[in-house]
Amino acid sequence: MTSEQEGFTLKVPVVRDILEANERLAEDNRRTFSKAGLFVINLMSGPGAGKTSLLERTIDGLRSEIRIGVIEGDIQSSYDAERISEKKVQVVQLNTGGACHLDGNMIRSALDAMDLVSLDLLVVENVGNLVCPAEFNMGEDIKAMILSIPEGDDKPLKYPLMFQESRVLLINKIDLLPYVDCDVGKIRERALQLNGGLEIFEISCRTGEGLESWLDWLRQQVHDRKARGDGKEI
Repeated sequence: MTSEQEGFTLKVPVVRDILEANERLAEDNRRTFSKAGLFVINLMSGPGAGKTSLLERTIDGLRSEIRIGVIEGDIQSSYDAERISEKKVQVVQLNTGGACHLDGNMIRSALDAMDLVSLDLLVVENVGNLVCPAEFNMGEDIKAMILSIPEGDDKPLKYPLMFQESRVLLINKIDLLPYVDCDVGKIRERALQLNGGLEIFEISCRTGEGLESWLDWLRQQVHDRKARGDGKEI
């Protein structure tokens, strides 16, 4: 075996160990969320697809019904957290310092700064990336991803894991369809081929089109969480 081959074989257990360690931390987070009666979403997308805009719209639409907290993940800066803080909700900023995703340990460090028992819904806005975030669990109930119309209808073919791991796909910026060469039908078809259980919402955070269906879905998830009897033990 060549040294190059030896180097390759050594990488496999290292990656496996990292993922297994993260799963243990994610499970600890999951127990914490369950005790607090929280429904938790890992919100993922490429850069600029509209995660923060969706959060702003969601907070505005559910403010009188559901208590929402946000963990903001970015490589650097606190710009998005500052936007969310203007909505007067709990928000914690996590800067990865170069890492392309959040993980279970990072989320654990943020939870100490939050009053979880006063929340119903926690949304983690992951780092903008269509690859790494799908690989790392954080203890969330579901992964949800946003794909914006300008990104094109080929993304399910190029980034299949993101679609396979998500329970929800939000197709954002549909107000741009008249101006962009993108076929929503192809996105739906290709995404459902990868994951037949996907909930798909076509939305525009700019105009508000389609958002009420998303809000109704969230209302149901939070209601179902409460109905399971989890609750406020922290």
